[in-house]
Amino acid sequence: MHMSTQGSAVAAVRRRIAAVIGSIALMAAVIVGGTAAGTADAAAATPQATHSVGGWTCAGTPIPPGYVLTGYQRSGCNGAGSWLQQPVRDGIWTCAGSPIVSGYVITNYLSSGCSGIGAWYHQLARNGAWTCAGSPIPPGYVTTGHLSSGCNGIGSWYQVQVRNGVWTCPGSPIPAGYRSTSYNAQGCNGLGAWLTVRA
Repeated sequence: MHMSTQGSAVAAVRRRIAAVIGSIALMAAVIVGGTAAGTADAAAATPQATHSVGGWTCAGTPIPPGYVLTGYQRSGCNGAGSWLQQPVRDGIWTCAGSPIVSGYVITNYLSSGCSGIGAWYHQLARNGAWTCAGSPIPPGYVTTGHLSSGCNGIGSWYQVQVRNGVWTCPGSPIPAGYRSTSYNAQGCNGLGAWLTVRA
């Protein structure tokens, strides 16, 4: 009888502990759920950060493939700064530090762009484009001219698809199947140039 009473008491205590733990878990779920909902509402209401692909994101958020940074807000994300991510397209201004998507080149620069941190103009690579210093040179292209005042003073390079007998500037890639044979000190607007021919 004593053992039965003791067993009942232990069972009662266990039920109470389980009930308390269950109540704590329920309260935690409500608190966490409410916080998450509040955070989601705040993110949707302001250009702070979104969790979907693209849109306004906090500094340090990974940039999806094919996306670039097109806007910057210093006060975003509670003062950490927020960035606007958008899919790349021909003729889009991007912020300094934005990735350059494969197949695109930089053709202009604006120091006051993107809230004062500088902006770059992205265009699809094409034959005969003046590109800014630091722009990628797509496969099969070479640089054949230089303009020191181009791209608002940072310098620009003329890119063309490689062909037999083209004079290329210093630093230009030499695509597979071609070689350099002669040098002209006056070429490439005085920087010097090499004659590129089929190998």
